[in-house]
Amino acid sequence: MAIYELRTYSVVVGKMGEVTELYKSLGWPALAKHPQKLVGYFTGDIGAINEIIHLWKFDDDADRRSFWNGVFGDDQFMAFAKQLRPLLKHQENKLMLAAPWGPHP
Repeated sequence: MAIYELRTYSVVVGKMGEVTELYKSLGWPALAKHPQKLVGYFTGDIGAINEIIHLWKFDDDADRRSFWNGVFGDDQFMAFAKQLRPLLKHQENKLMLAAPWGPHP
């Protein structure tokens, strides 16, 4: 059964432009080297300003753990994370299962 991981990063007010540039220049190039598990990245709008939200889809928990171990073992990604962390206020992760009805990504 697929597992979905919803990650929400709250960005320090006034730093979204800097965060966006970091993702474009360092973050995404590092992540793109790893197996494609990303459903999508989103930025907040009304009620969710200063947030970056991403949704990931994994085959199961072992797939999820293997993916993140690979990412966190990647020096290029960790160099990006080192620059990103001071620009974040808070991180929230949620693991979810697809409902037994309706469409699924």
